[in-house]
Amino acid sequence: MRQIRRLVLIALGSNESSVWGDATATVQKASDAVSRLSDKPAKISHFYQNPAFPAGSGPDFVNAAIVIKTCSPPHSILADLHSIEEQAGRKRTTRWGQRTLDLDLIGAGDLVFPDGDTHAEWRSLSLLQQQQQTPQDLILPHPRVQDRAFVLVPLLDVAPDWRHPVLGQSVRQMCAALPEEARAEVVRLPG
Repeated sequence: MRQIRRLVLIALGSNESSVWGDATATVQKASDAVSRLSDKPAKISHFYQNPAFPAGSGPDFVNAAIVIKTCSPPHSILADLHSIEEQAGRKRTTRWGQRTLDLDLIGAGDLVFPDGDTHAEWRSLSLLQQQQQTPQDLILPHPRVQDRAFVLVPLLDVAPDWRHPVLGQSVRQMCAALPEEARAEVVRLPG
């Protein structure tokens, strides 16, 4: 059976120092580690700074995006991402709280996990429900990608034409649909 190499989109973020240094150093070290999961050279976005989400939940984040190509299945990639988070000292105590490192599997080619109905259910949750509920299964594409400038702006650097397999929109289109003020909060860092 031939394995399929997929384009995998991953969002990186930090707003707390880790064993690897400050938030910027942590995102850099994490991007190096994630790059090693790729069968081909990875594409890494510029680094960006933006307010924590939800507002007031901590210091500003440093965010980036990375695209890898791999034959590994999504559950295996997610396990690898969790391992990298643990290496950085991530402790999962508060949903959407401060964190040393957050690695989110945003999409894997045109895969929809676990199915379209479950994806639609998670996509339609209110903000309060999102804060209170954690999915037990992997949800792909990430159910909030279309709402988050801090994910879409970095993705513009590395995968502007990737199409959301449920919504049918590219990263470029999803980003353009966001309010201008949301996009303006995501500021490219020098270097």
